[in-house]
Amino acid sequence: MNPWLSQAMARIEADYQRSADTHLIALPLPRFAEHGIDLYLKDESTHPTGSLKHRLARSLFLYALCNGWIREGSTIVEASSGSTAVSEAYFARLLGLPFIAVMARDTSPEKIAQISFYGGQCHLVDTPSQVYDQAQALAQASGGHYMDQFTYAERATDWRGNNNIAQSMFSQMAHERHPIPRWVVMAAGTGGTSATVGRYIRYQRYATEVCVPDPQGSVFAAYHRSGDASLVGQGSRIEGIGRPRVEASFIRTVVDRMLEVPDIDSVVAMRALSALLGRKVGPSTGTHFAAMLTLAQEMRARGEQGSILSVLCDAGERYLPSYHHPDWVQRTFGDCTAAQARLDAALA
Repeated sequence: MNPWLSQAMARIEADYQRSADTHLIALPLPRFAEHGIDLYLKDESTHPTGSLKHRLARSLFLYALCNGWIREGSTIVEASSGSTAVSEAYFARLLGLPFIAVMARDTSPEKIAQISFYGGQCHLVDTPSQVYDQAQALAQASGGHYMDQFTYAERATDWRGNNNIAQSMFSQMAHERHPIPRWVVMAAGTGGTSATVGRYIRYQRYATEVCVPDPQGSVFAAYHRSGDASLVGQGSRIEGIGRPRVEASFIRTVVDRMLEVPDIDSVVAMRALSALLGRKVGPSTGTHFAAMLTLAQEMRARGEQGSILSVLCDAGERYLPSYHHPDWVQRTFGDCTAAQARLDAALA
């Protein structure tokens, strides 16, 4: 084996061995628990780079290295709204490689600062739809490698096991009241994690269904209904999830249900969950929580018991000047009163 490649693989493996598994949090929601319905979040914010995308970045690097796409000195380029780029910048620095993130200009300054902290460069574009072509062009110009998370996310992770997120989630649920979840809720950015979870569930023959909550402006829900891969949309305002086009890694046939979640509901749910946990979470976690509450209400109305499992994607400190700032929310999404009333009704 090429000595540099062998060393690169060893460094990633050593980094993995230094990291413990992430925690499973049981949400204190007695109004549902008394009806036999339990809600859980796997806390992915505790990864070294602070988000669920740390797993994806590791898998993408290993996949590209094993395919011979990354060599010593290769410039790594990615199209990313933030968290994937932060994690890929971390692994690029680990291997001593240059990294360029192509992202929309309105990406949170906190994420841009984190990419820079890990030695990455940020190439900003005016609209999310420009990131793909710009990333490809930069990779070609530098003689480097375009990671292309939106194509390779669903195939870079071994969905059968190998301690992927699905296997970890189900192992941690083993001693809970309802160890096999009724639902796993997993929003889609690339679609890679929902594909991994859906495939793992079927491989293990679990009686669990996958629900993907989709924010406004994303095309995934419409694609799930129609199967039309040519659909385009405005793009999501919930950072990190939803897409303006159908991505190759989103596998609609492993998704049992889509739930379209209004942006304001995601923000209000984010605030409520932050208060419930005593620490701030990000907006995509709010989208997850809003969908979990909808499913829990439906189960309660039908007299069903069981568990609902999802992920805490990242910490809310990255979003203090935006999604956690009342004035910014008012300017961006409008009044929260009606959404807050819906959430209060769900929790009561």
